[in-house]
Amino acid sequence: MKYMVINGGNVMEAMHTKIGLNGRVVIPAAFRQAVGLAIGDEVVLRVENGAIILASRSQQIQRAQALIRRHIPAAKGTLLSDELIAERRAEAKRG
Repeated sequence: MKYMVINGGNVMEAMHTKIGLNGRVVIPAAFRQAVGLAIGDEVVLRVENGAIILASRSQQIQRAQALIRRHIPAAKGTLLSDELIAERRAEAKRG
């Protein structure tokens, strides 16, 4: 069964489905295509505000990177990983 939902002012298509054996849920092809998921892709599930959120691993990595960038801005042209390695080497030299 399909219906429309209003989510934060956006109207989007929704679908009613059931949880099958072993907690399995079928994600319709149109939904997978809309978010760029393919059969065999790894996904990440999380609970947020009482809802189960499903995202691809790459989407989740991008989300984590954005969160880190807000709190630890890297110098322009510098990778955070390079800064961390340099700090660790300096600590190792100090003993």
